[in-house]
Amino acid sequence: MNTSVQPLVNSIEIVFEDDLLMVVNKPNNYLIHQSHYARNITEITLLETLQQQLGFPLFPVHRLDRKTSGILLLVKDKSFVAPFQALFTNNAIQKTYYAIVRGFSPATGKIDSPVKNDDTGVYKDALTNYNTINNIELDIPVHPYEKSRYSLIQLLPETGRMHQLRKHLNKINHPIVGDYKYGDRFHNRMYETQFNCNYLFLHAHSIEFIHPLSHQKMIFTADFPTDWLNMFNKFNWQLP
Repeated sequence: MNTSVQPLVNSIEIVFEDDLLMVVNKPNNYLIHQSHYARNITEITLLETLQQQLGFPLFPVHRLDRKTSGILLLVKDKSFVAPFQALFTNNAIQKTYYAIVRGFSPATGKIDSPVKNDDTGVYKDALTNYNTINNIELDIPVHPYEKSRYSLIQLLPETGRMHQLRKHLNKINHPIVGDYKYGDRFHNRMYETQFNCNYLFLHAHSIEFIHPLSHQKMIFTADFPTDWLNMFNKFNWQLP
């Protein structure tokens, strides 16, 4: 199936820029670049949009799933990709995500289940720490229950496997709302019909590291997208 979805915004929010580094707030529903995994999707990519917006190419040093929003690091010179990627490889970078998940998740916990690479079939060690920030019960039935429950959860991954957070939360029976691969189709459908929303509720909120060249401590934060703000308002949840 050929999927063609137009991006929701015409310009990308720039969080930080210097001579080398560009930090952006990636919107929902944006491919970073064309890849084997997204070979049937023909929409304009984040890199193409940024080149049109800024007038020069950028090179990502890590990735976010198409439907994941939030903080993304890019560099202006391809030769500097490796020093920044080393931060991720060496676990020298702290990332904080937020997700809305099905059910009432435990107050805090650690998920250390290995994650399988979908291409090679090889399992690799993976570790995600989490804290539940808030929860709500709605008088909206979702099969097979008469009501529905959701939690706002903070995620602190110590590794960066592909789809790690989505797989880990599914593993503890609290899948992310809007996850059409690892999630719960009944809850996803409820969000579509009740809230007119079909986004993956996973947001890369902040990132912290020591700049590999200037050796300065860097902390960047990405504001929540509109669909998140709408949910915070509906559920009477405070912004984290």
